[in-house]
Amino acid sequence: MELQLALDLVDIHGAKQVVKEVAPYIDIVEIGTPVVINEGLHAVKAIKDEFPSLKVLADLKIMDAGGYEVMKASEAGADIITVLGVSDDATIKGAVDEARKQNKKIMVDMINVKDIAGRAQEIDNLGVDYICVHSGYDHQAAGKNSFEDLATIKRVVKRAKTAIAGGIKLQTLPEVIGAQPDLVIVGGGITGSDDKQAVAAEMQRLIKQG
Repeated sequence: MELQLALDLVDIHGAKQVVKEVAPYIDIVEIGTPVVINEGLHAVKAIKDEFPSLKVLADLKIMDAGGYEVMKASEAGADIITVLGVSDDATIKGAVDEARKQNKKIMVDMINVKDIAGRAQEIDNLGVDYICVHSGYDHQAAGKNSFEDLATIKRVVKRAKTAIAGGIKLQTLPEVIGAQPDLVIVGGGITGSDDKQAVAAEMQRLIKQG
C-alpha cells in the first residue's frame, strides 16, 4: 500500500514548500487538476526536477486525445497520468498505448461513473495500471464517500491496482486501510494540517502497518 499526496490549491512555489516538508513520508506526489489549469505542465516538471526520487502524478483527467496528452505529460516528467473512466474506450486505449511507449503508468479516475462494477471490468481489460474511486469536492459536500465503490472494484478488478481518493483524513484512515486499496490518496488531510510532516509520517506508518 502506498500514500499519494494530492496538491490542488497551491502554485508551484507553494507545492515545493509542502513537498519539502513531507517528502520522506509519501510515495507519490500529485499535481492536481487546479494546479495544472493554473500553472500548466510546468508544475509537473518543476516538482519532478526538484524531487527526482518521488513519483509524480499529473491529474489531467483526460477525456479525449489520450495518446497526445499522455505524451505531453510524459515529456514534462509525469510518471502517472489520469484519464476519466467516463471517456471513450479509444481514449483510454490511446493513453495506455502511449504510456507503454514512454514507460509511464495510467490511472483511471471513476468519478461520475454510474455502473462502477461494469465499467471497472471494461477498463481493467484495457490494460490500465490503476483504477481509482473518487469522491470529488462536490460529492464530499453532499456527504458521499467512496468506500462502497472501493469494495466494488476490489471485487471485480483482476489486473489493475486499486486506489481511493476524496476527503481522507487521519481519523478515517484506519477504515480506508481496512478496505485494502493499493494506493491511498490524501489532499487536505495533510495539506490542511498545522503539522503536515507529523500527519504524513503517521499516515505512512499506519499504511505500512496495514
